[in-house]
Amino acid sequence: MNDSDKPEKQAPRGGRYHHGALREALLASAERILERDGVQGLTLRAAAREAGVSHAAPMNHFGDLTGLLSELAALGFERFRAAMQAGLDASRGPQARMSAIGRAYVRFARTHPGLFQLMFRSERLDPQRPALAAAMRGAYLVLAGTVGERREEAIGPRLTEAQAAQIMAAWSLVHGFAVLSLDGRFDQIVAHAPEGATQESLFEAILRGPDEKAAI
Repeated sequence: MNDSDKPEKQAPRGGRYHHGALREALLASAERILERDGVQGLTLRAAAREAGVSHAAPMNHFGDLTGLLSELAALGFERFRAAMQAGLDASRGPQARMSAIGRAYVRFARTHPGLFQLMFRSERLDPQRPALAAAMRGAYLVLAGTVGERREEAIGPRLTEAQAAQIMAAWSLVHGFAVLSLDGRFDQIVAHAPEGATQESLFEAILRGPDEKAAI
């Protein structure tokens, strides 16, 4: 029996996926592979095998590997935006809300490391795909809007120099921390920090800043 003859796993009763369910099943399969084997293990054939469908199925829905990765990254950015928004909704005051999205940013990266790393691998993605472009824009607007709250001004499509600089500073801080944390780069610093210090406690100190005011 070749792969195209195998029954499709996880299909609804009745035997086969309908169009929308197959697309979602392929994305779920791709995400499992990504978190388990890394982006290097994620191919169209691997996604098809994981979902238990023919090798042609991913091409029918995503065109090529870039298409699959881009749609998966779009899904990641949608969750990412929702996670940051949830942090905002649970916080009061511009400064507390700014710190809340920083925590949500790092928490998302640690919870979904493979997906997080894919989302920022621009060489593997097609940012012109509508779903990815919209999802990236949505995540950016959460950050930009929160910076605007802190500055007590609206953030429009055209940024002032000060607005652009503050958005870049906030993004650089939390993204840099997330990436270095995933790479294990902070282990030696934590080992030499005061007893009881953790990455989490040091991140909170970063958010407060040296003068006990939030750094972002």
